[in-house]
Amino acid sequence: MVVCLSDVGTATRAVPSERGRGTRLPRIRTEALLGYGLISPVLVYILVLVAYPFFLSIYFSVSNVTVAGGDQSFVGLAHYQELLGDEVFQKAVWNSLSFTVLAEVGKAVLGIGLAFLLLRHMPGKKIIRGFLMLPWTLPISLSLLSWRWMFDPQFSTINWAIAQLHLMNPPYPDWRGDALWGYLGILIVNIWRGFPFSAVIVLAGLTSIPSDIYDAAKVDGAGFFRTWHYVITPMIAPIIFIGLIFDVTFTLGDLTIVYLLTNGGPGYTTQIVPLLAFQTGIQGGNLSTGAAMALIFFPFLFVAVVFFLRLLYRRQAVT
Repeated sequence: MVVCLSDVGTATRAVPSERGRGTRLPRIRTEALLGYGLISPVLVYILVLVAYPFFLSIYFSVSNVTVAGGDQSFVGLAHYQELLGDEVFQKAVWNSLSFTVLAEVGKAVLGIGLAFLLLRHMPGKKIIRGFLMLPWTLPISLSLLSWRWMFDPQFSTINWAIAQLHLMNPPYPDWRGDALWGYLGILIVNIWRGFPFSAVIVLAGLTSIPSDIYDAAKVDGAGFFRTWHYVITPMIAPIIFIGLIFDVTFTLGDLTIVYLLTNGGPGYTTQIVPLLAFQTGIQGGNLSTGAAMALIFFPFLFVAVVFFLRLLYRRQAVT
């Protein structure tokens, strides 16, 4: 019998390839199972604490459900139509939107200024960064105890400072009992708590830009505003957009500041939608109306998020 040497070589080469293919398949399956295992806690969190409450609130908003049970029949958009004619709800919507817009402007101005300040070389910069992040990292309920004391009608340190600096004549502001001063107090606390986050977001974008670009802008005679508009903003736009989406969502849905400072008062002058939904649905027991209030901003936020994400996708596709 004649054996061809080329056939023997082919056969010997085929054996290890089949063995290698057989060993790779279990390894791929093991890696896939490991990947699914690593993301399973996140999926469980999303399904149990995000998806389930969201769809349950949608069901509540289109039916008549109370804490005691009530008639669970389908009522459609009746609760949403009732809210459109509610003056208290209209005031809460206006306050929520105005709080968010003014707070975002204040956070942007202070955050950008703080980011450029932290970009400079100074002794103890890391320690300063740590202290500046305290408003964001501290529990809001703990920090609001200090603000309640500073806004106290009788023992307000802010009013004491105003009196010592002769900035205002008596009577001094009633930060928690007056509509205008209560509004300003909530806005101040919101900006104070959120601007370190804006500073960190902007600082992360600034540190990612090579120093040669700043030097080139200075050589071309570009000032601060031109450099920010034509050089910095286009380069850190993705970071700013993502930070803006998160911050607007958190600010629009935050009820802690208003709840602990004014509780929506005096009257309903500082009422906001999340607090009103909590008072109506949880404290008042009207789950259907409270759920409708809580979901009123969802379509607008969803459209805004999709718009910004598509804008970011197009910018990355162009670059």
